[in-house]
Amino acid sequence: MSADADSEKGYYSPSSQDVAEGQEKVGERNVNKQAAERFGAFAPIMEKLFDYGVEARGVERVLENERNPKMFWNNLFMWWSVNCVLTTVPIGALAQAFFTLSFGNACATIFCFGALGAAFTSAIATLGPKTGLRTMVIARFSSGYVGGILYSILNILTQLGFAVTCVILGGQTLAAVRPDTLSLEGGVAIVAVLSVIPCFVGYELLHRYERYVWAPILLVMLFLYGLGGKAGYHPTAQKALEDPAGRFLAGDILSFGGIVFGSFTGWAPVAADYNCKLPANTSAWAVFFMTFFGLYLPICFISILGAALMTITDPAYVAAYADGSMGGLIAQTLTPWGGFGKFLLVVLALSVIANNMVNTYSAGISIQALGRPFAIVPRMFWTLVGFAAYTVAGIVGREHFSDILSNFLSILSYWTAFFMVITLEEHFIFRRKGGVLGGYNLDDWDSPSKLPLGVAGILAGCCGIAGAVVGMAEVWYIGPIGKHAGNPEFGGDLGFELAAAFAGVSYPILRWAEIRLVGR
Repeated sequence: MSADADSEKGYYSPSSQDVAEGQEKVGERNVNKQAAERFGAFAPIMEKLFDYGVEARGVERVLENERNPKMFWNNLFMWWSVNCVLTTVPIGALAQAFFTLSFGNACATIFCFGALGAAFTSAIATLGPKTGLRTMVIARFSSGYVGGILYSILNILTQLGFAVTCVILGGQTLAAVRPDTLSLEGGVAIVAVLSVIPCFVGYELLHRYERYVWAPILLVMLFLYGLGGKAGYHPTAQKALEDPAGRFLAGDILSFGGIVFGSFTGWAPVAADYNCKLPANTSAWAVFFMTFFGLYLPICFISILGAALMTITDPAYVAAYADGSMGGLIAQTLTPWGGFGKFLLVVLALSVIANNMVNTYSAGISIQALGRPFAIVPRMFWTLVGFAAYTVAGIVGREHFSDILSNFLSILSYWTAFFMVITLEEHFIFRRKGGVLGGYNLDDWDSPSKLPLGVAGILAGCCGIAGAVVGMAEVWYIGPIGKHAGNPEFGGDLGFELAAAFAGVSYPILRWAEIRLVGR
C-alpha cells in the first residue's frame, strides 16, 4: 500500500523517507552498518552484534518497505503466550484474598471489566500498522514531545512493575520445588536471567519464542483445573464473608474491577510496539480482534483458575497459600502427581519468562523514547539496565508479592485509563479523515518543533490524575468520591473510571484551543 493511499484514508501524510527509500530495499548488511555508525567508537562492535542477529532497530519508525505481513499471526500467538502464564493466576485470587468476593461475583467482575480493558488496549494496538511507530512515540502526536517523555517514564515504571511481579512469583514457584536447596532469592535470579536473554537479541527472537510457548502452558493450566477439582472446589466458600448486597458489595466489585482492568490495560502502553512491523493496509478490525482475543481469553481463563483454587477448603491448601502465597498453593495442587507434578511446577515457574520478555523489551524501547540522548544508546543496553533494576527490586520485595500486585495493578489502571482516552481521541477526532488535522505527518515523529506543543495533552492528563485522586480507594488513601462508593472504612475504587472521564471531557476542548492558537 502506497503512502499516497494511506494519506487518502487519513492515516498519515506521505513520508519523504518512504518516497525516497520505498523503491529499493537496502541490503541487511548495509542496514546493520548504517545502524552501527551512530555509536561512534563502538560502531565495529555494534555492527558485529547486529550481524549475529541482535536487533539493530530501536525506537525509530518502521518504514513501509520494511514491514512484513507474515508477522500478523505471530502477534496473535504472542498475546496468548504473554498472558497464558503463571502470573495471571494470582489476579483472580485477589478477589477472595483482598475483597472477600464469592467465586461467582469474582468471575462476573473478571468477564465485565476484562472486556472493557481488552477493548481499549486493542484499539491502541491498531495504531501500530497505521504509523509504524512504538506506542510511546505515537503519544507525541497528542501530548507533544514533553508529554511523550512523561508517558514514557510512567510506562518504564509500569513495565518494571510487571517484571517485578513476574520474577517474584516465578522465584516463589521454583523455590517451592526444592525448598531445601533453592532459596527464594535464587529463584528470582534464575527467572530474571532467563528472561533477559531473548530481549537482548530483540524483536524477531521474542516473536519466535512466543509463537509456540503458549501451547504447553495451556495444557498445564488444564491439568491445574482438573487437580483443583479433584481437591474439591467450593464455589460458595466465601459467600459467608461477602457483603450481601448494596453499597459494600459494590465497593468490593469496583475495587477488584480496577485491578482486573489494570491487568488488561497494562499492555496498552506497549500494544502498538508489536504491530508496527505490519503493513499499513492491514485491517484495523483484524488487528483489533487479534489483540482482543489474545488478551481476553487467556487472562479470563487463567485468572478464574486463581479464583477457583481459592475456594478449596482443604486445610493443607489453605495453609499452603498462607505459607507460600500463590506459588505454595499451586505447588500443593500439583502434589498428588509427585515427581511429575514437580516437573510441571518448574514449567509453570518458567512460563513467566514469556510475560517478562515483553516487559523487558518494551522497557528498553520506552527508555529510548525519553529523548534523543537516550535513543543514541543501544536498545540492548537499556534492556540490561531494566533487568538489573527489576532483579534487585524482586529480591527486595520477594516476601510481599500479593501486596505489590494488588497496589500496583490498581494504580496502573489510573494512568493507562487517561492515556488511552487521550490517544484515541486524538486519533478518531483530530487525525481522522475530514478532521481538523486530517492525519499524521510521520516524518515529524522526532521533531519537537513540528509536533504539538502538548499543553492540551498534559493538562488533560492532569485532569485525569485529579479524577483518579478523588475516586481512588487504596489502603494508604481513599478519595472523597471513592469513600462513598463502598464501605466507609475501605471505600470503592472509582479511580480509573473518573480518570478516563475527566481526561475524556477536557482533552477535546483543550486540544481544539491548542490547534486554533498554535496550528499544530
